Amino acid sequence: MNYKMHKNLIILAGGLSSRMKKSLQSDHISDEQNSQANDRSKSLISVGKENRPLMDYLLYNAKKAGYQNIYIVINEKGGLFKEYYGQKSTNNHFKGLNISFPIQYIPKDRVKPLGTADAVFQAVEQFPELNSQQYTVCNSDNLYSEASLRALRETNHLNAFICYDRDALKFSLEKIFRFAIISLNDKNYLKNIIEKPAIEFADNYKDNLGKIRVSMNIFKFDGSLMYPYLKNCPIHAKRNEKELPTAILNCVKDNAQAFLGIPISEHVPDLTAKEDIILIKEYLRKHYPNTLNW
Repeated sequence: MNYKMHKNLIILAGGLSSRMKKSLQSDHISDEQNSQANDRSKSLISVGKENRPLMDYLLYNAKKAGYQNIYIVINEKGGLFKEYYGQKSTNNHFKGLNISFPIQYIPKDRVKPLGTADAVFQAVEQFPELNSQQYTVCNSDNLYSEASLRALRETNHLNAFICYDRDALKFSLEKIFRFAIISLNDKNYLKNIIEKPAIEFADNYKDNLGKIRVSMNIFKFDGSLMYPYLKNCPIHAKRNEKELPTAILNCVKDNAQAFLGIPISEHVPDLTAKEDIILIKEYLRKHYPNTLNW
């Protein structure tokens, strides 16, 4: 096994935040935050101290976990990210991190990006050094902990993902029951991802600790192994996008021990709808200092 602890993190921020924009105005947040929710990428909404965005806190956790090279995948209208984190396309220095901006271009025959697998593929095409290294991939609108990020950076398995204890997630039951369930074998290797599982069948997929596990879209990839699966990822029949779970499951079909599930029990705050803004603000107030100690 060619193991080397990596320092690369790809953050997916090229989406159009459609669900956030479509969600109802909230009376619990300011007019400015409602406006930002309609106009900005979710991870740039002002939720922290001194009106800093959620992305600051994700980067803070990433740095504490030992990451150095950050690739924030933006869309062609993602210029606001550069106002926060550096104007250059590559090698911006921010709080000791090295930040670059791959662009997820939208195909001419589409109005929306082509999905998360396409976002990672375009990133590694633009930064091909990643194809001979290992890297972590995560969403920009979830606040992953230092522990989760570190677990993926330090695992000696080439490909891995965090499988969260569903009971530890502090979301509404309606939201939790929409999460795809992870099926693992007795050694915690990924077998399948079950989308929109019927509630009554969820217990069939408990792991060897008796827990129902879900994915919150944070993975470690070996660049050379995953490249062909990203490149050749088919478009999902219903959602009309190239999705990371599809690429991952295609890899698992060829190698039953391709992806190790790392179990963690903790909440993962997220920004999906406008009402989530007040929850994130309260979470940051409780769990983070007034000034981040970079």
